[in-house]
Amino acid sequence: MKFFQTRIFFTIILFLTISLPTVLAQGNRDYMRETGKINVVIGVIVLIFLGIVFYVLRLDRKLTKLEHQLKDDKNEWTN
Repeated sequence: MKFFQTRIFFTIILFLTISLPTVLAQGNRDYMRETGKINVVIGVIVLIFLGIVFYVLRLDRKLTKLEHQLKDDKNEWTN
């Protein structure tokens, strides 16, 4: 029973945390556009996305290289 109460408590806290910025931001919805900072926000989001894509591609190349090395080492042991 205590687990259920704790779970409900954390669920309510989660929903409040998620909805609070939405409630506070309703005052002036075009603030970022009016001040010209929306371009900065979009630029940062694009940079983060490109960084993640670069990281995943680099990781894929390293894994492919390791797979080939493993395959070659396995072939050496069987011969």
